[in-house]
Amino acid sequence: MHFTALLAGSILLAFVLLDAFQTIILPRRPVGRFRITRLFFLVTWYPWTALVRLLPSRRGREQLYSAYGPLALLMLFIFWALLLILAYGLIFLGLGTPFADPTHPASALGFLRSCIYVSGTTIFTLGLGDVLPTSQIARALIVMEAGTGLGFVALVIGYVPVLYTAFSNREISVALLDARAGSPPTAGELLTRHSFSGGHEALTVLLSEWERWAAAMLETHISYPILCYYRSQHDNQSWLSALTAILDACSLLITTVEGPSTRQAQLTFAVARHVLVDLGHVFHLEAKEQRYRNNAPVRLHDDEFGELCQLLNESGFSLCSSSDTRFRLSAIRRLYEPHAQAMAEYLHLDLPRWSAPAPAPNKKPDGWKTVAELRSPSAVADRLKVHVSPRSTASHLSDEESHPF
Repeated sequence: MHFTALLAGSILLAFVLLDAFQTIILPRRPVGRFRITRLFFLVTWYPWTALVRLLPSRRGREQLYSAYGPLALLMLFIFWALLLILAYGLIFLGLGTPFADPTHPASALGFLRSCIYVSGTTIFTLGLGDVLPTSQIARALIVMEAGTGLGFVALVIGYVPVLYTAFSNREISVALLDARAGSPPTAGELLTRHSFSGGHEALTVLLSEWERWAAAMLETHISYPILCYYRSQHDNQSWLSALTAILDACSLLITTVEGPSTRQAQLTFAVARHVLVDLGHVFHLEAKEQRYRNNAPVRLHDDEFGELCQLLNESGFSLCSSSDTRFRLSAIRRLYEPHAQAMAEYLHLDLPRWSAPAPAPNKKPDGWKTVAELRSPSAVADRLKVHVSPRSTASHLSDEESHPF
């Protein structure tokens, strides 16, 4: 009995410390299907999603989905602490009778309680001193457990700011994409909003920024996969829809649209696709990806592709006249769409369309379009239903100059 408890406690302690090391300290993709962190997310994520799907309101479902990431992080820390307490408690139990506890009788159950109690008070460095070790090995283990608890708290304190810094940096680019590609973003909207003079140069700069964004995702989300569960602040935005819209736009620039942005589109496409592939390996989505390769839902129908090409042509883009353009676009889509669809199914996120749908009659106008209309005086007058004369404008400006802030 004592040897079994000692062996079980030692193995459990090694597993917990190795899992915490891979999850927090090691800046590489965690490996292994039987890691504690992976099993924790499997046990909690699927029941959570089953509970969320019972809600009829989409807004309510998104609120619960967004709460999972931060809540799971806190629960993971608590789970690690409980496992450490149990591991050291089993080790103390395997040593025989290394404690003098006046509050518990000398029975098997009482001794187990003393071991768990000493382990819990030691790992949180309470140092109450009501239960005393009676052997040198027990004293050495108490010192080691106290150091483990102190190091665990220090790692947690340093781990949380790193996570939220990476999350904030990710969401800044996602929020900036709203004015450049709509909300939710689409490849067609991204290209048509860059149809102005110098638009290709601006588009090249934007794709270069997203190349760096994708590289940052490889450095942060592969090492800390829990960030993938963190949702954006707005329901119609997500890191996955933004990444997929960028990949869609790069696919169009590589196969369909002629221009100077093609080279940068190739570079951005390579890194962005790498993000989806590696995250699929992290979450072990190979089976889902293979299913989508064999029987993938159609994201871009032929008629929608024709309308998209017509929209791009009317916006001033030069389209490839090759007869195999549609075939080449389908081929490049197969390189990333199965990974994006598998990730969307796992995280319960929506993938973007290729072009923005027609706005609903009572829908609030897009913020970018509202600002763009301000360049047209007639549109402003129609919106405000007033006539602003040059004399009243001059009078208003003079009043502002005479009453500065």
